[in-house]
Amino acid sequence: MTVNGRPLYVEESGHGPDQVLFEAGQGLGRTSWDPVLPLLADRARLVAYDRSGFGRSPRSDAPLTVEDLAADLVALADATVPGRFVLVAHSMGGLVARLAAERLAPRLRGVLLVDPTPETAPAYDAMEQIARRVDRTLAVVGPLIRLRAVARLAGGEVRRVFPPETYATMLAEDFVPAGIAQTRREFRAVAAAVPRLRARPPVPPACPTVLLSADRPRRGGERNHPALQEHQRRWTEALPDGRYERVDSGHFIQAEQPALVADRVRELLDRG
Repeated sequence: MTVNGRPLYVEESGHGPDQVLFEAGQGLGRTSWDPVLPLLADRARLVAYDRSGFGRSPRSDAPLTVEDLAADLVALADATVPGRFVLVAHSMGGLVARLAAERLAPRLRGVLLVDPTPETAPAYDAMEQIARRVDRTLAVVGPLIRLRAVARLAGGEVRRVFPPETYATMLAEDFVPAGIAQTRREFRAVAAAVPRLRARPPVPPACPTVLLSADRPRRGGERNHPALQEHQRRWTEALPDGRYERVDSGHFIQAEQPALVADRVRELLDRG
């Protein structure tokens, strides 16, 4: 479907009176929720999609901000999930979901954030410099990603935790030149958004909100990991109805602990 002038690929599955909408983390799309969706298929109608430039969604060269991504999520929700629903988001998608939640508030039964990016953490103080380094690296990787060995190296983290069939789809759809180009654009958009979000944080969700925090740091992130978790905890505990939960998992909790993620979605549906 076309959302805000951008064509987006959307997949629906499951059945039942309830509805759940999924937002992926950076660099991935709808397939990042593959381990969770079958566990909820008998409970709710499930909607997952590829942001512009990822998966089966065509690339767009229009100017991009995190606010644009949030506007796409809001418009997608309006078009695909009439009525009330639970919103689930992973990693950088948590920033998108929190911004979108400001406009979706009356319709949200609950929000589940899966190891979301806490923009207030000191690790993001130098986000502009980090973004420039990452951009230079991805600029080199992009043209080489057509080589299977390079694609497998770039997708090593997901290869270790996702089912083989899901990883094969990611390799074919996301770890391609267009996907790397879009990851660069989104990384720059997040870097630009951090100071704005710090100066004017999104309105906190008033609905029941659960934050799952990965206890195992990403490779190379061991030093910053405790502060990231602390900022996730502070944000959650300041909510009107928030729960912070540490999980024995790496960053892709939905791949390593899909039953836990599905259980928390059910709990939010039951409460809403």
